[in-house]
Amino acid sequence: MRLVIAECQVDYVGRLTAHLPMAKRLLLVKSDGSVSVHADDRAYKPLNWMSPPCWLTEAAVPKGTEAEAYWVVTNKAGEELRITIASIEHDSQHELGIDPGLVKDGVEAHLQELLAEHVETLGPGHTLIRREYMTAIGPVDLLCRDAAGATVAVEIKRRGEIDGVEQLTRYLELLNRDTTLAPVAGVFAAQQIKPQARTLAEDRGIRCVVLDYEALRGAESTEFRLF
Repeated sequence: MRLVIAECQVDYVGRLTAHLPMAKRLLLVKSDGSVSVHADDRAYKPLNWMSPPCWLTEAAVPKGTEAEAYWVVTNKAGEELRITIASIEHDSQHELGIDPGLVKDGVEAHLQELLAEHVETLGPGHTLIRREYMTAIGPVDLLCRDAAGATVAVEIKRRGEIDGVEQLTRYLELLNRDTTLAPVAGVFAAQQIKPQARTLAEDRGIRCVVLDYEALRGAESTEFRLF
């Protein structure tokens, strides 16, 4: 991971445009290629980011701009995150190694177990390939096949938030490199899914499933819904 603390301006150019004026920020460049821009006022979400697959180029500084560096981060859709760096206060590289992944609490672990036993909850014809399917960056909760035989990766949370969608996105990017599994679709399953997480998931082609814990345990419920 590369950590850069810099006075910088950030412009996102794509389906939408966004502008962050010049200020001191933390830039994270991760080994998966992702680049994110952070302020000092939030723990869970960057100000702007580019998810993999994407490519960072340290380009020539635009004419008429007094800057120390100019980064252009481009994704496969041609969208760009343009970072104009006026000055760098800190720049360091760190090797973090393979993360073991988040240890789920009892409810999440039980949800995984119950959904594995009742995988048809995801849709008619779904079958389980394996629980805790290991990847280079951690285990996918469930790996399944749908009625057509296509591979489906399922990430299970108690509360579905943006970081869970990002986690599943990283798993899907790796799994789709495996020709024996690809194409791999994603399902984000949780007891509650925040609107922002649902929007991000749907934008990335990930299906959202709302789980009723009591229904999965066999209790009667009139609130069980699939989306």
